Amino acid sequence: QVQLVESGGGLVQPGGSLRLSCAASGFTFSSYAMSWYRQAPGKERELVARIVRAGGSTSYADSTKGRFTISRDNSKNTVYLQMNSLKPEDTAVYYCNARGLYDPLNNYWGQGTQVTVSS
Repeated sequence: QVQLVESGGGLVQPGGSLRLSCAASGFTFSSYAMSWYRQAPGKERELVARIVRAGGSTSYADSTKGRFTISRDNSKNTVYLQMNSLKPEDTAVYYCNARGLYDPLNNYWGQGTQVTVSS
């Protein structure tokens, strides 16, 4: 069955860094656009970053441009989110998402990993 398992979340001080990982299984990873979303308490889930293909185009939320970098390793079926210069407003549960490039109805979510930025 399809699984997306996030890891790498935790507590970090403002200005610090974290790298999130999302290990995928149960589908053809290279045929899916991979994204990271986040949801803070009381707020709607928002797109953080998206990558279509390995080495291909990426897109970012305005609030994360220049600080976050999304990448993927198709040989490991894994997508990463490198987060630098973290701010308290980055605190949220971060979710991995996979959406089929050829069938967007194939849309999968991970269980989420908590990121807390606080001194």
